[in-house]
Amino acid sequence: MARRRENGVTIRAVAERAGVSAMTVSNVINGAGRASATTVATVQAAIAELGYVPNLAARRLAKARATTVGLIYSNRRTPFLDAVLVGSLRATNANGLQLILRDGDGVTLDEAERIAQELVRSGADALLLIPPFAEQLSGSAILPALGVPFAAIATGTPLSGISTVRIDNQAAMEALTRRVIADGHRRIAYVAGPDHYSVVAARLDGFYAALQDAGLRVDDSLIVEHSAFDHASGMAAAQALLARPDRPTAILCSSDDLAAGVIAQAGQMGLTLPHDLSVTGFDDTILASRVWPPLTVIRQPVEDMAFRATQCLIGALGKGGMRVSDEIFDHQLVQRASIAPVST
Repeated sequence: MARRRENGVTIRAVAERAGVSAMTVSNVINGAGRASATTVATVQAAIAELGYVPNLAARRLAKARATTVGLIYSNRRTPFLDAVLVGSLRATNANGLQLILRDGDGVTLDEAERIAQELVRSGADALLLIPPFAEQLSGSAILPALGVPFAAIATGTPLSGISTVRIDNQAAMEALTRRVIADGHRRIAYVAGPDHYSVVAARLDGFYAALQDAGLRVDDSLIVEHSAFDHASGMAAAQALLARPDRPTAILCSSDDLAAGVIAQAGQMGLTLPHDLSVTGFDDTILASRVWPPLTVIRQPVEDMAFRATQCLIGALGKGGMRVSDEIFDHQLVQRASIAPVST
């Protein structure tokens, strides 16, 4: 085993470069045994420098078990996650594969790497990522060390070392903002999510671009950032924005959950939607059509994106690796009753 050659580089070569034993290198790769953080970092640096890539096909043969795709997600259940699960299960079930899940509380690199190692140690032959873990693992030395293909969905940009399946978030939010501007709105607020999600910056760029194209001044006091894409954050943002004497006539939100919170808070404050306030969401999860008024949104086909990303992972299994790609799906602007021309 110590002389096993992977992609032209041996474990022994990695061990010599790192100044540790071949067994230590093997343990780090497989997330087994005990190694200090310093040792793990040294081995990962040697792996990255030498370009070592474990042979996935040989591993699968040795394990003699069903092929498994692992999914890493944040520990909060959402309609977005439900769509991801349906799409990935469609692909794994169609190919006789298994899907295993791991959730996490944190968004640090250490947390993301720990969960990825646990999944591979538990038998995952490929890993499907969703934000924010996709962004955290992008460029990590642990990716080649794990020796399994990675793919991510719903990111805001391409990611280093990870295949991505996404929409053009900037163009999507730009189109949505232009639609609201066309209804005569000029005081338009924006509720963003946590900045460790790459979609947040991409969508905000689209919002700014639409305002600038329309010759509207960007009022940074109408931009509200929150640490989560959830209902409570939407309510908090709306409470601050709608308490202003110069309150906005429209609030654009970077997720459906945020928009639902804005609608709830506006109702509690006695506003009638969309007469007093227009609100938009993003994603078109099942929540978007069930709140009142139903949300005007950008629809990104999350289920189909998850299906496609999982298919890409399955296609890479047994081929010794996966060519990193960036696939962009079409988005759609769906107009419902949550927006209306500005009242005069």
